[in-house]
Amino acid sequence: MILKSMALGPIMANCYVLGCENTREAAVIDPGEEAARILDALKEDGLTLKLILNTHGHFDHVGANRELKQAVPEAQLMIHGDDAPMLAQLANSARMFGMQAENSPDPDRLLQDTDAITFGDVKLDVVHVPGHSPGGVAFVCDAGIFVGDTLFAGSIGRTDLPGGNFDTLIASIQNKLFQYDDDTSVYPGHMGPTTIGQEKRFNPFCAIR
Repeated sequence: MILKSMALGPIMANCYVLGCENTREAAVIDPGEEAARILDALKEDGLTLKLILNTHGHFDHVGANRELKQAVPEAQLMIHGDDAPMLAQLANSARMFGMQAENSPDPDRLLQDTDAITFGDVKLDVVHVPGHSPGGVAFVCDAGIFVGDTLFAGSIGRTDLPGGNFDTLIASIQNKLFQYDDDTSVYPGHMGPTTIGQEKRFNPFCAIR
């Protein structure tokens, strides 16, 4: 599988481009901003965008939804149902932080826990991990877990935004993410990658000893 990452926008949210080497079909996870950069990354590898996947509905992770859909109307936009209402409020949400964002189109599909998504020969499993937001999800594939703002290297997502809950977030991490093998790669919404084992042992918020 082809995997590219780029930090986009002033908040430097990670966007991931996943491509099937055989079919050249692709998914983009969390297009927060800079749609032109994302489209260029797809073009560099001759990839056709099939899926636009949102781990959650905060503006810094979904701000380029509209431009990507306009560029590739047939691409399917997907988000968990509990975060879908946020997509129509991105402009207001960004304004609260002194930033700008365009409201997103409506999703083509509402995701649920245990859903499976495919593009080309690649399969992604959906894991509902609420806590940072009510509809936060992680996408699991052979390359690792794309966790959005649920878990970071040495930290966790903030829970002081509307719909956030600290206890729910810790439960999501310990009961769902920490069930994967220690050597499983974790690709977060900000900063660099880590592994499940690293966070089990050393994350001060949720380490299991």
